[in-house]
Amino acid sequence: MTSEPRIGPIALPDTRARRVIEQLLDGSGVTLNGDAPQDIRVLHPDFFSRVLHQGTLGLGESYMDGWWECERIDELAYRLLLNGLGEHARSTTERLKYRLQAGFLNLQSRARAYMVGEAHYDLGNDLFERMLDPTMCYSCGYWKSADDLHQAQQAKLELACRKLDLRPGMRVLDIGCGWGSLAEHAARHHGVEVTGITISREQAALARERCAGLPVEILLQDYRDLGGRYDRIVSIGMFEHVGHRNYPTYFETVRRLMPADGLFLLHTIGSNRSAVTADPWINRYIFPNGVLPSAMDIARTSEDHLLMEDWQNFGPDYDRTLMAWLANFDAHWHEIAHRYNERTRRMFRYYLAICAGAFRARHLQLWQVVFSRGRPGRYDAPR
Repeated sequence: MTSEPRIGPIALPDTRARRVIEQLLDGSGVTLNGDAPQDIRVLHPDFFSRVLHQGTLGLGESYMDGWWECERIDELAYRLLLNGLGEHARSTTERLKYRLQAGFLNLQSRARAYMVGEAHYDLGNDLFERMLDPTMCYSCGYWKSADDLHQAQQAKLELACRKLDLRPGMRVLDIGCGWGSLAEHAARHHGVEVTGITISREQAALARERCAGLPVEILLQDYRDLGGRYDRIVSIGMFEHVGHRNYPTYFETVRRLMPADGLFLLHTIGSNRSAVTADPWINRYIFPNGVLPSAMDIARTSEDHLLMEDWQNFGPDYDRTLMAWLANFDAHWHEIAHRYNERTRRMFRYYLAICAGAFRARHLQLWQVVFSRGRPGRYDAPR
């Protein structure tokens, strides 16, 4: 990973906002204008008031605007979260606004379902091809026995297939298929037929190209519009876009599409707490209308529809995955810099780094949950 160029910080202003920020940082191991990799080097005098009034939104936007630098934003985020600044750093106004919106609106309705595709996944396949590994998996790798990102992503795909007990000739549904990584792997190595759905036109186009010649169909479709019957169903990195108001519909849809002896694997980022909230910066710039489920959310909304067979947490593996993506992004940015501006570069670096820090602090989790419709016999999940 390439380091940010060192830029000389400004003299810290003698303001109330600066003193409040320093007080919040006390005990975190983060210093203003210090020399440690996690320290914040302030480049604009209004940085403090902006962060104090706008919370994490102001912190992220001010980094995008070049108001501060930090060699290791991942370590900065990790230390801030360990020091309990997760909720304090979000402005009350932004938290209240999201909760009111989520209470009165279905932020993940059919009409709004394609917004995240257009805002994030359609940004450019050239960017994601350079950031990700050759599988084009945009979700957590499985690092149990892996030495690099590609091995970790191949291991994740194979783990999912083994948990689903795939057999030749089965029909598999991939809800949120991305660029076709699981569909390609399952069809090529397990002899199954796969239908993958995505809400991103760019993903669908590349997934069809990657899966050419295999028994794979890629559809630009919302999960609520699905019909048919599938022996196995998998959803990797999509549940974060479903939304709490739609969880019952989601699980009922899976049940409706799956036979009595079927299996469903849900792979999702999870929150430690049951709260309808989203980070304001992530919500605005990365994943519009996203919300992370808690363990209680999943258990409570699935219990009327499916039987939980297995639950695995390998959240710390997402830290390594995100740092590998960041290293790829930095190493290959020069190849695509002519197509994107500097603000986009800083946005992606900030996004990858703060998310790595959040998983490192165990503030976020990564769950793989296997469900059935209550088929007879015991289920033993591979690890």
